[in-house]
Amino acid sequence: MSNFVNFHVLISHSPACLNRDDMNMQKDAVFGGKRRVRISSQSLKRTLRKSDYYAANIGESSIRTINLTALREQLQAQLGNKHNPAVIDQTLRLLSGRSDADFDGQDKVVGDAVTPWVVGEFEWFCKQVANANADGLDEKKLTKQLKSDVSAMQASLQQGVDVALSGRMATSGMMSEVGKVDGAMSIAHAFTTHTVDSDVDWFTAVDDLQELGSAHLGTQEFSAGVFYRYASLNLAQLQENLGGVSRAKALEIAAHLAHMLATEVPNAKQRTFAAFNPADLLMVNFSDVPVSLANAFEAPVKAKQEGFLKPSAEAFASYWNKVAKGYGLTGASAQFSLVEGTVLDGVESKATLDALKTWVRKNGEG
Repeated sequence: MSNFVNFHVLISHSPACLNRDDMNMQKDAVFGGKRRVRISSQSLKRTLRKSDYYAANIGESSIRTINLTALREQLQAQLGNKHNPAVIDQTLRLLSGRSDADFDGQDKVVGDAVTPWVVGEFEWFCKQVANANADGLDEKKLTKQLKSDVSAMQASLQQGVDVALSGRMATSGMMSEVGKVDGAMSIAHAFTTHTVDSDVDWFTAVDDLQELGSAHLGTQEFSAGVFYRYASLNLAQLQENLGGVSRAKALEIAAHLAHMLATEVPNAKQRTFAAFNPADLLMVNFSDVPVSLANAFEAPVKAKQEGFLKPSAEAFASYWNKVAKGYGLTGASAQFSLVEGTVLDGVESKATLDALKTWVRKNGEG
């Protein structure tokens, strides 16, 4: 039974600037010796976990912060009616590696790095700390006890699926010993299938109370293009990260991931450009190893009379057919596509995104 689910997306974005660097320029990359516009994997992951779809179908996402003082206030507000405030403070100090003195008289206490905190998981830790206090266990013995009960701790991450997907690294406190998570999802930086010559928008902000001229002048780089998005989900790792949930539960999350990869778009400059474009093609395949098809676009696609989308889909299909045959990729595969005339060998065609999601939930059957 195939362990990896691969997601391949082609999405044509109208003029936009969806991801910027520290110079306020579009992020880019050189691939095949040519410049492509890029959307970073970090931007895509945040877009997914902060989406309304994620909240409605998967649940509350983690709180990613370096500000332990603000985190403490939020945890007290959310859990104060369930746990003694002193236990909440003690749990935070133990997990973060900070002492009582760190929090005394400090306006802001920071951690070593931005870390994802899951409220449901933190609540579970509070229970363990309270029980340890009642049993007279010190921190060392509590840590040892937690290490022996990994599955219960992992199960608490079902209230923080984004951590199970993306992973977590911790460098201090008890969290560094018991809270590390190997991410089940790998997601690539999206890039244009073709070279891009950017445009620059010269804009003004007109002052309604000023008779002539404007109050502000500025420029913004932007462009349009067909992007290839790729992600791979390790089902076994996801099951482990969530405390041994069933494959069916992991496939349910995979179906939601397919939906978000096809529909969620970063919010950067969207009030100016409104590039809310859904995917034009989404192909999902099951395999024994993760398989990216990025090299379908190592040679930049050339525009035809109908634009970049159709030739991009054709290049994708051609490369898939070669890779699937050459490497014997026989795992179940299906696609939902708005691009007509694209033939992918051994790939079922689904009429709607919902039909493709149902197929994923059924383990690539039906």
